[in-house]
Amino acid sequence: MPETSLPLEGKFAIVTGASRGIGLAIATRLAQDGAGVIITARGQESLDEAAAQIPGGKAIAVAGKSHDPAHQREVLETAHREFGAIDILVNNAGINPVYGPLMDIDLEAASKILNVNVLGTLAWTQALVGDERLGFRARGGSVVNISSVTGAVPSEGIGFYGISKAAVGHLTRTLAVELGPEIRVNSISPGVVKTQFARALYEGKEDDVVAAYPLKRLGVPEDVASAAAFLAGPDSSWITGQDLTVDGGLTMAGGSA
Repeated sequence: MPETSLPLEGKFAIVTGASRGIGLAIATRLAQDGAGVIITARGQESLDEAAAQIPGGKAIAVAGKSHDPAHQREVLETAHREFGAIDILVNNAGINPVYGPLMDIDLEAASKILNVNVLGTLAWTQALVGDERLGFRARGGSVVNISSVTGAVPSEGIGFYGISKAAVGHLTRTLAVELGPEIRVNSISPGVVKTQFARALYEGKEDDVVAAYPLKRLGVPEDVASAAAFLAGPDSSWITGQDLTVDGGLTMAGGSA
């Protein structure tokens, strides 16, 4: 029997916010599918530890603030030097430094959320598409933005985070129209996934939270990684401008995060 090639063999990816959780799971899955990956996050030590966990020796760690243009340039320079091209961009970096009702939100914190979650997503896409050395458009690039079910359904305590993710959803659709036909742009909206980032949403009350999910479990990072690999790869070649909800049926059943 002939050997079956990996679906992302010969492809190269950038995954932001990938030192742990969903970002690390996505980078790991892309590498398992054959891609070379550059992972980014703020701390070099934790990022190096993450890179060491990714199989195949194809992971390169570049630390920096996701929304910093200098960091973005450094990552693209690294991609040009090490890979010569990029085929996949996963915009996973995101923050939510506040919890509470919108009437109490600190507007500086709100501005920071938009800067990282929305403008950072746009900036990475602009930077990569604009760097013709990496051939993102010519190679039929795929952008996968990590959104959230909170962008579609209001969620108590994390309302402004949801607003930023609603913006990511519309940004995804708009970019899909503007960057087609060469580049595809899609997003994923997870429900509550068991990560350090989301622990305040389920820690100490997991049984109660799970009760709202038809599949009766919370997500794990690998659930989102599988969806990202699909949207990044050839099996989704006629899909763009779409949001894939990965939430165990939560929103279908009328629930919220």
